[in-house]
Amino acid sequence: MSEQLHTYRDKDLSLYQVNSNYILLLQIYPGSFSYAVIYKNRLSAWAEGCDLELLNEPGEEHDLLSYDYKHIVIGLSATGFTLMPNVLFNPDKIADIAYFLNVKPNEKVFAQSLDDDNQIIYKAEEAVTEITQKFGLQKAVYIGKGWTNAIANSNPPAYNIYININKIQAAILYFAGGKIRFYNTFEFNNPDELAYYASLVTKELNLQPANINLVLSGDVILGDKNTICLADFFNGVELNQIQILDLPVEISSYQILSLAALSLCVSSEVF
Repeated sequence: MSEQLHTYRDKDLSLYQVNSNYILLLQIYPGSFSYAVIYKNRLSAWAEGCDLELLNEPGEEHDLLSYDYKHIVIGLSATGFTLMPNVLFNPDKIADIAYFLNVKPNEKVFAQSLDDDNQIIYKAEEAVTEITQKFGLQKAVYIGKGWTNAIANSNPPAYNIYININKIQAAILYFAGGKIRFYNTFEFNNPDELAYYASLVTKELNLQPANINLVLSGDVILGDKNTICLADFFNGVELNQIQILDLPVEISSYQILSLAALSLCVSSEVF
């Protein structure tokens, strides 16, 4: 059973009140999932680190998952990916590109637009995609698409590196001139490894850590072991204040940013 990290539900909301104006956001991982229910850009419910079995049998605590939502966005976690500029991308060559991802028999390959300039070709575990089929694979996007778009829309300065932490995985993103210059994910086991990967990225970008601010979101608290270690190497460490949804006072935008940002991926074709 997965450890549930956070949960929230509007005390006045019940399954019987949910209608076609509500949107369900899902992030599906190999062993767990997180979800949010939003209404008119306001967070109505949120749960993180849920066991995958709840998608089939939500029970009373997660009965909101029982509603047949018209509007759904599913973020699929990837076991590997590569970015390709739109000008070089050829949909007929996806199989050739996937060859370099070392796709295993239990993985499936997807190719989608990540932003205005790049396609992302990624692979996901078949077990994850099978669960997603319940909601419709056409509603699935790469799990980091919303997060990267949210940061792109914030006019990110060239002295910021953005990190989203999900337990033992970190996504690291850097923009320059309004374009993605670096994006990758890393698994880490301790704060030293996280600081090492962040420093390595900075070096690859020919940047000086003393001139760089780290902007963090996800499973992070200022003053925890990760932020203390990062602060030893970089100019500053701060929490991401981009707010996608109207949130209750007990929830901070940085905590839910990657999930909430999936709302930016709701296709106009769905409505």
